Amino acid sequence: MKSRLFDHIDLRVKDVARAKKFYVPVLNALGFTVDQKITDWVSYEAPRKDGRPAEFFGFTHDPDHTPNGTRIAFWAETRAEVDRIAGVARKAGAKNIEGPEVYEEPDYYAVFFEDPEGNKLEVCCRR
Repeated sequence: MKSRLFDHIDLRVKDVARAKKFYVPVLNALGFTVDQKITDWVSYEAPRKDGRPAEFFGFTHDPDHTPNGTRIAFWAETRAEVDRIAGVARKAGAKNIEGPEVYEEPDYYAVFFEDPEGNKLEVCCRR
């Protein structure tokens, strides 16, 4: 069985400085704490396990980027973690925040929000 199912998220933004102010605290709260220091990118990796590559989230400048309906959802182990990350996102400048609350399924607890450019994000916990 695979140890993970995705490698990375590669996002485009119009304003890298504004995105960095938002994403660095949110990514750190999610567990992406290793700054990869890649030229022309802001990219944070999860801590490596046994020296193996870890999943990462990165973004770079695209002057023509337009947010769309695509949503990126991050996993949380507990409802308390969803609440904590929702607070970090709010403080970092998240827009259009919905939740955290229970949605559709009785055990689907999530917060939905947008980054300052309108990219849709979510943090969820399923028991």
